[in-house]
Amino acid sequence: MKVTGLNVFLIDCGNIRPIIVEVETSEGIRGIGEATIAYGAGATAAAGMIKDLGERFILGQDPRRIELLWSAMYDHSFWTKGGGAISFAGISAIEHALWDIKGKMLGVPVYDLLGGRIFDELPVYANGWNFLEIDALSWAKAAERPLKDGFKALKCYPLALPHNRTLTHITRRAADREFLALAYERVKVLRDVVGPDIEIMLDLSGALTTDETIRLCRKYEDLDIAFLEEPGDAFDVGALAQVAKHVSIPIATGERIYTRHGFRKVMEPQNISIVQPDVGNTGGLYETRKIAAMAEAYNMRFAPHNCASTLSTAVSAQVAACSPNFMSLETYPYFSDNQGYIHVLTNPMERDIKDGKLPLNDRPGLGVELDRERVSPFLWAEIR
Repeated sequence: MKVTGLNVFLIDCGNIRPIIVEVETSEGIRGIGEATIAYGAGATAAAGMIKDLGERFILGQDPRRIELLWSAMYDHSFWTKGGGAISFAGISAIEHALWDIKGKMLGVPVYDLLGGRIFDELPVYANGWNFLEIDALSWAKAAERPLKDGFKALKCYPLALPHNRTLTHITRRAADREFLALAYERVKVLRDVVGPDIEIMLDLSGALTTDETIRLCRKYEDLDIAFLEEPGDAFDVGALAQVAKHVSIPIATGERIYTRHGFRKVMEPQNISIVQPDVGNTGGLYETRKIAAMAEAYNMRFAPHNCASTLSTAVSAQVAACSPNFMSLETYPYFSDNQGYIHVLTNPMERDIKDGKLPLNDRPGLGVELDRERVSPFLWAEIR
């Protein structure tokens, strides 16, 4: 079996831009994967990275030799050594597709190739449910929708403001006292609205200086918060140490950390409690599984970051299914509300979420199929 071609799709999809690769083989089996640079800036660069990697390292190769091909991309593309999101997003997307091909060839789900599933269904949490409100009461009452839909856990951004149906974050690490008071009041009212049994996660996006972060987060301590995500820059181990020293809420981080080598630096000081690698930018499915195993050795939980298309959810679920320290999977149940949203899969797993749980299936490979009719207008590159 040889790789005969790669198709790269750069999709305009409401407020996100999924970057999807389809890898074709001489046996007629196709695999798909995603580079999760779907928001912010960098989607075109990630698509270009997939093209470059595909032309140089993947075309004509045996797709079953996944670790060999990963090592070739990592060792010989030069910029991956110490590289960031674009390099590893490109590697990740291709790697997903290779696992999809291998699972389809063998007729088994990818999780069976990684030791078999531990869970029959995965706890999930809802994000993106309050991107329109500002005042504390309206902001908190938006939670009534995901609660009605059965979600038992919610993540939110108390320091962000709505902008074009998405969020804008604090700049210059500074906010006035009035806004910081609002950031506290939002979460306090949210706890009142949802009651004591719903998990609340706070994503701070490293928005404030360390001292201001500590002052704000100490106020949150009485609100039973499940975790604080990115209370400082992910690579600033000193800031994470200071927050961990002064705040009792567990710290989570990882969406902007790449490969097991990057995670080692934040795991060793043991100031964090939950690792959040993104399967589409940290190096791929198997790299994420390795990171989860490292976290298990440090007695940390694993909660994959997931903020791209429904394909990213399907890939993340394969890793979560076989990771003993898995905690919860991020989902965005209301992305499809956005004007111009494109359903990239014919059978997204999100449709099966019920009572805050995502049931697993035993379909081969990643268990999902690309909706070629919907994505074909967004074909960005063909590699032959």
